[in-house]
Amino acid sequence: MTAPPPFPQDSPKYAPPAWVLPKQAYTRWTTRVAANLIDWTPIWVIVLIPFVGLLVAGDMECIDAIYGSGQAYCSAAVSDFWTSIQFIAFLPGAVYFFWNFCYRQGGTGQSVGKSVMQFKVVSEKTWQPIGFWLSLVRQIAHYVDQLICYVGYMWPLWDGKRQTLADKMLGTVCVPVDAPPPPPQWIHPPSPSLR
Repeated sequence: MTAPPPFPQDSPKYAPPAWVLPKQAYTRWTTRVAANLIDWTPIWVIVLIPFVGLLVAGDMECIDAIYGSGQAYCSAAVSDFWTSIQFIAFLPGAVYFFWNFCYRQGGTGQSVGKSVMQFKVVSEKTWQPIGFWLSLVRQIAHYVDQLICYVGYMWPLWDGKRQTLADKMLGTVCVPVDAPPPPPQWIHPPSPSLR
C-alpha cells in the first residue's frame, strides 16, 4: 500500500481533510462527565447557600414563597433578606463561570475540571484553544445538548470523535493534554475569529 500523494498547498479549490484520530484518542465520556461535575460544583454550592440557610432557620413558609409556588406567606423583611443573600451569592458564581469557562478554557483549552481530568478543548481545524467568545458560545450551545432530553450530552458515547452536539456545531474536540498535535500539513491556518 502506498502513501497518498502530498496535498498541494497552493490549491485554493480544495482544503485538506480534517485531522481524524481513532476514537480511543479522544477524551472518554466518563472523563468529561467527571470534569463537568468538578467545574459546576462551586456554582451549585454558592447557589444553594441561601436555600440551606432557610432550611437551617426552619422557615418552610419562606422556602415555599421564594422557591416554590409563592402562595405561602413570608414576611417582606425575611424574604428580602434571603433574596438579597441569593443575589449576592449569584455574583461570585457568575464571576467563576466567566473566568473558568470563557477566560481560562478559552485561552488554555482547559477549565478547572478539565485540568484536573487532564484533557483540553481545541478547534479540530487549528488544534488550538478556541478563545473567550467562542468558548462562551460553546457553553450557550450546550443548551442544544439539553433540548432533546439531554441526548446531546450522550452523543459522545457513540460518536467517532466523541463530540457533543455543541462540539459538532462549533468544530471542537476534547483530547488528552498529552495528545500530539497533528502534522503541520493537516493544520488549517487560523481564520479571523471571535477571539
